[in-house]
Amino acid sequence: MQLEIKVDPDTKNLLNELRKAGLGDRAIRAAWPAWWSDDMAASPSSRAELRFALARKLGLSPKPLLGERVEFIWKDKARFKHLSVHDFNQQDAMTSFGVSVGRLLLHATMETHPINSISATSLRQAVLSNANYVDLQTLLATCWAIGIPVIHLRVFPLDTKSMHAMVVEDRGRHAILLGRDANYPAPVAFTLAHELGHIMLGHLEGASAIVDLEESTEFEEGDPQEQEADEFALTLLTSTPSPDIRTNISQFGARALAKAVLEAAPRYGIEPGTLALCLAYREKMWPTAIASLRHIYSESKPVWNEVNSIANQQLDWGQLNEESAEYLHNVMLGSDD
Repeated sequence: MQLEIKVDPDTKNLLNELRKAGLGDRAIRAAWPAWWSDDMAASPSSRAELRFALARKLGLSPKPLLGERVEFIWKDKARFKHLSVHDFNQQDAMTSFGVSVGRLLLHATMETHPINSISATSLRQAVLSNANYVDLQTLLATCWAIGIPVIHLRVFPLDTKSMHAMVVEDRGRHAILLGRDANYPAPVAFTLAHELGHIMLGHLEGASAIVDLEESTEFEEGDPQEQEADEFALTLLTSTPSPDIRTNISQFGARALAKAVLEAAPRYGIEPGTLALCLAYREKMWPTAIASLRHIYSESKPVWNEVNSIANQQLDWGQLNEESAEYLHNVMLGSDD
């Protein structure tokens, strides 16, 4: 959806305040109500309703916004991993945007008894009772089955995307927002399994969200909670927190690697793309492993599309009012699409 925001003096001032608070233009456009028109700028009640609408969607305190002052509701309520964003306004913008979206998702998701402490091994066994591997599709199905909605963000709170993924907690329930995109499912499967690890390991205790910022490689060491979430993800995907993947030759190309993992995958019960990434981590050969993915999978396509197609089918859109549903659609499809 293409949305043009009219910039009368009052609207221009409001936009400037939102931008100064750290919010990016695409996030503002996604939240901007479709009912707004230029002639409404002359009405004090319409200007107030515009601010209330933006506050609800972006996680802002509405009363300060009436005075053109931006205050984030979920300020200091998130834990940031791989912290590379030092501006506190940007951190608050990411937190409040994510928590607001997460709460909408949970409102439109069937409420089940929260399952927030199952082990990676037990979860893997449950998945493998009906599938050959734990892969992105089975992970998505599992999350939705236990009441954890998962979407891929197509709009980010900041103009410069830095969010890898985010887990949101609300009254004992959780939602996962993926930020990392790829053209093949294995990298996104690891990210999703990692975020599921944060939930099942109780890492959100005392926080409304955990924000994983962009990382340089998979399975990065450092923060103890990140290591625990990595180990959870690896156990869920491979059965062990430290998969020992070896080859009988030291020099090989992407095609040879793809052929080898496709042959080995059924024997080990590990999805072929995941096998390739595990080998890449052990042998520090990321370019070859990433190149092998195009030979492992039948086609290259944006993974976000599959993630959000499933979400679109699983969400009970009737639980949201028209404006909230429009905003969530914008966030899942991209406000410029």
